[in-house]
Amino acid sequence: MDRFAAALPPWLWSLSTLTAVALASIAAHYILYRLLDRAAERTKTPTDNFFVRRLRAPSRWLFLAFAVTATQPALSLSRQGTEAWNRGAGLVMPGLFGWTGIALLGVVLDFVQAKADTTVADNLRARRRQTRAGILYRIAVFIVLLITFCMMLMSIPSVRSIGVTLIASAGLAALAVGAAAQPALKNLIAGVQMAVTEPISIDDVVIMDGEWGRIEEIRLTYAVVKIWDERRLIVPISKFLENSFQNWTRHTSQILGNVIWYFDATVDVPRLRTKLEELVTVNERWDGRFFNLQVTDARPESIEIRALMTAKDASTAFDLRCDIRESMLDFVRREMPEALVRYRADLNEGAAIGMAA
Repeated sequence: MDRFAAALPPWLWSLSTLTAVALASIAAHYILYRLLDRAAERTKTPTDNFFVRRLRAPSRWLFLAFAVTATQPALSLSRQGTEAWNRGAGLVMPGLFGWTGIALLGVVLDFVQAKADTTVADNLRARRRQTRAGILYRIAVFIVLLITFCMMLMSIPSVRSIGVTLIASAGLAALAVGAAAQPALKNLIAGVQMAVTEPISIDDVVIMDGEWGRIEEIRLTYAVVKIWDERRLIVPISKFLENSFQNWTRHTSQILGNVIWYFDATVDVPRLRTKLEELVTVNERWDGRFFNLQVTDARPESIEIRALMTAKDASTAFDLRCDIRESMLDFVRREMPEALVRYRADLNEGAAIGMAA
């Protein structure tokens, strides 16, 4: 074996050694994660599944990096080759450690989201927990990426040697960067404040810029509102902190809906009230909390009648209002046509005016 190795050119021996070590590390990683997959399938808790899924890719490259680094002394490298190797390792290893750190943050995020079940009826606390975890996760990822980038730069000798000069000019550079990136920094700081104050949460029903929709995503600098007709409204995070908006599910998803009709002034209001009770109480969308019917306005040609009814959430309340509106109009058309608005005129007065002319 020694004779065979001595007969090979140094560069070919180094390449062969690196290839063998790389294949061995990949095989060891594959075997290890096959065992971990089987162990995770036997447990009831999902935490180990999160670890296996998130750490599979970064750990594969960490295995490879440590194995290759361990073989470096056995390679036939020149002085320039050793310097290039160390410089490459200084760039690669911080990147791999940063990738692993982000993967661990992802495990924490998956664990929190798994504990926060949003499929239950009263999911306000779960939605808030998911929202806070998502925002803090993105902030932590940004910090890890920033630290990783700085460590990779410090591994470059030319950058490290001018560190004093960079620190001396950091004040002016910070002012210049801050002025140029003011909108981005503004939204970034607003994202941190969003995680603390929580004016919105995932799946909240909001009215923003006159559009009704649900909070679909909350990023570090913007939020995505899914509008009722399936359009997406992209809103900067700072807008939720600086401008007023409606949040229909801030403390609870329950909501009070209303339906308004305009009927003739001679309409039998108690009969309408009885019919409303009949319609609401048999409707499966009503949550059983409250309903009523009142005359809320009187005009020369009609009166305004308003019905209130409660539902478990905004979408259900909208469908309930449509049901009641249609059913009441059908009832008036069939059994109370006298309730429809009629316009009256004094014919005697009109005849007198005609005779005078």
